[in-house]
This record gives sequence, structure tokens and C-alpha cells, in this order.
Amino acid sequence: MSKEYYIGLMSGTSIDGIDAGLYDFANNSTQVIDFYYQPYTNEIKQKIHSLCKNYQSISLCDYGALDTQLGLLYAEACLNLMRQAQVNAKDIKAIGSHGQTLYHSPNSALPFTIQIGDANIISQKTGITTIADFRRRDIAAGGQGAPLVPAFHQAQFQTEKENRVIVNIGGIANLSILAKNKASKTIGFDTGPGNTLMDYWVSTHKSNSYDNNGDWAATGQVQTELLKHLKDDPYFSTLPPKSTGTEYFSTDWLTKKLASLPNFSPEDVQRTLCQLTAETIAEAIQKSAPETEQVFLCGGGTHNQTLFKSLKQLLDLPIASTNTQGEHPDQVEAMAFAWLAKQTLQGLTGNLPETTGAKEAVILGGIYQA
Repeated sequence: MSKEYYIGLMSGTSIDGIDAGLYDFANNSTQVIDFYYQPYTNEIKQKIHSLCKNYQSISLCDYGALDTQLGLLYAEACLNLMRQAQVNAKDIKAIGSHGQTLYHSPNSALPFTIQIGDANIISQKTGITTIADFRRRDIAAGGQGAPLVPAFHQAQFQTEKENRVIVNIGGIANLSILAKNKASKTIGFDTGPGNTLMDYWVSTHKSNSYDNNGDWAATGQVQTELLKHLKDDPYFSTLPPKSTGTEYFSTDWLTKKLASLPNFSPEDVQRTLCQLTAETIAEAIQKSAPETEQVFLCGGGTHNQTLFKSLKQLLDLPIASTNTQGEHPDQVEAMAFAWLAKQTLQGLTGNLPETTGAKEAVILGGIYQA
């Protein structure tokens, strides 16, 4: 039986670690072979956060060193995955590496996006052709460079049986609108903050890096005045195509919003931030995909039960994890970048212009030969 193995590497805006998945795309199907998660150390997390936060005075020495360090960590994750799955480099066609986003600025006068984790090192250490830097080609074609996963969501989850929306809740939340009429265009965009503000707030007031199951948020009350103030941001009313990042919905953004209102208890702020994520996702679906029949969630936010319950109340639609479709919610993005690597290696386009705003569909990424 033929095999078409690819590795996907994903480290997202939650900045928690590296997802490494091994997938078989033979015979126009997708099979998960194995998966390996490598958490970032606190030292690495601090270095990434420092460069993201201090972007106006970044040290080139710090930037270059972290680019190399992440390249080594990504290669290590691939080697650990291969060892776990008992496969060799010769069995794998390519690695698709998203890289760690430091800054995303598609709407500036000179648009750009930065993901680091040196692909030269990944290719050299693993002996496997590596494809990386997916987003900048879309920006060069006039697009936002994001979101890129809707093309994969379309290939993996679209069905003629029902109108679906796939919602990925990482640091930033994005959605893909998959119509059952396959002649319809697939639309996708970032809805706003996913976990990023909640993670920041809980890490400031608790010893945790995230709100496990949304338990802390569940102890608070939604503060309607604060919620309205947060939702007043113009991003939420901007029409797609659009994308954003943690450099926009940042700690500074939240601090400024909180400074203009009376003091709220920390748990009430956490509950309100959870509601902000839920309402901006729900309103995006209601506005852009009113005929939705089923919503599937993926990404780390899927495990936040307070968020899940809020979405159920707001949407009054069937909502389930992508687990119900055979895809673990924590592994979908890594799979997407393995798939995008396959597209690139086969000379096929990977972006959807109607989603990113690019002038044309293009082949994404740079190829670093083994």
C-alpha cells in the first residue's frame, strides 16, 4: 500500500508549545499516523513574549538567536515524533512548519508578517525537505496572509449534507464557512481574540498559564458595561477579509480598556473576556453565515467549558468538537500545515483569495531541500 507521509509543525499565538503531527495523505485521504506535543520551557515562552511585546525596540541579536533556537526545537520535535512513530526520514516527503508568529501587520503601509524558527536548521537536522514561511507569499499577492487554514478545512470538512462552520480557537479565533453547495466560495477570517486575553489575565492573577476548563471564569459574572466597552473596538465591525494577532489584541489593549472603567473583580474580568470571545465568534457566524446548520470547534479553546456553554446559548445551533469528525481538536492546525506543505511540493495553490483578500491563488511557502 502506498504511503504519502508529511509532518506538520504548529506553534500558535497561545505560545504554549509545538504540535508535531505525522499524516498520510495517500489516495486523496487523510490519516493520522502519530502526534507529538513538545511544550515550551518557561525560558522560551519568556523570550517569545519579550520579542512580541517589545517589538518597537527589538534586538537583532535576540531575534536571530531565538530564530535559531526555535529551529533547533522544531527539528527536535520532528525527530521525537519520528522516533515515537518508528519511521525514518526517507519515509517522509516533507515537513510543513508554520513557525512562531512574532508580529502580524497586513494592513500597514508596507504589509508584513513575521514567523520564526529557521527552516534551514529543520531540514539540516532531520534530513527532510522543509517548507516554511507560508504567509508572506499571500501578502505579496495582496492578501492578509491569514487565515490560511480555511483551504484545508474546505478539503477536510466540507460536505454536501449541511452548511458547516469550523471555528479554530487559539490565541486568536478564526472561522471557515463551508457551504454544502460546493460551488459557493469558502469564506474565512479572524473573529478577534480567542484565548490570548484570558490566558494573560489568568496568568497575572493566578499561578496558571491558562484557565483550565474555564473554571475560574465560571466563578465570575459578565460585566455588561465592560463587555460593551471591549466590543466597541472597530476590528469587530470591520468586514472580511480581515486578520489580526496578539500584537493588536494585546496586554496593552486590555490595560487601556480596563483603565477607563471602575474596578471589577479579577474573576468578573475573566468571565467577561470569555464572553467577549464567545460573542464575537457567535456574531461573526450570525452575520456572515446565517444559514449555518452545524458548528465544529478546534484549537485549545475547545476545552474551555464556560466558553463552550456561552457559544451554545448564543448560537442555538448544534456545536461539537472536530473529534466527532475523527480529527482531534488540538491537532487540526498541525495537520493543516502538513497539507499546505503537500500543496506546495505538488505545485498547487494553498490560499483562498476570497478568504485572505489576495488578488490570486498562489503557491505558498519556501522550499528548503534536504
